[in-house]
Amino acid sequence: MKKMNKAATLALMLLFTMGLSGCNARAGDAAAANPQSDLALSEAGLRQVPLSIKTANATHELVVEVAESSAQQAQGLMFRTELAPDKGMIFPFAKDRAASFWMKNTVISLDIIFLRRDGTIESIAANTIPYSLAPVRSNEPVATVLEIAAGRAAELNIGPGDTVTWPR
Repeated sequence: MKKMNKAATLALMLLFTMGLSGCNARAGDAAAANPQSDLALSEAGLRQVPLSIKTANATHELVVEVAESSAQQAQGLMFRTELAPDKGMIFPFAKDRAASFWMKNTVISLDIIFLRRDGTIESIAANTIPYSLAPVRSNEPVATVLEIAAGRAAELNIGPGDTVTWPR
């Protein structure tokens, strides 16, 4: 009986020690791999990153959630009741494509910004209509879509040709 307890105790100690060192290694590896490390996860559990929009007169800093998976992109900002002025969500695509979004189940109005692969703004659909099923489309194939609070693009003088950068 004593041998079994001692063996079980040693096994548990070994597992505990391995678990702690594994956590430390993963955290260190992530920080080393991404010197511009991500921010804490959003309330929705999405990765957050800093994003800059450079206009002719200023550079504006935001923090955006990254909708990376198909499921995250399908969910988007649906059911959210607020979006802070310095927040947003970005939808990166593996390949350039004609983007089409709708506002089904989206409670708040948004500015939807379509981005080319080089980060320049192709077009902006401003002040989209909550709950609308009407498609909101890019004018050409794009690499990324950025959603921010409605009216912010106009407030910050953001327009086609301005440049958006973010760590990918």
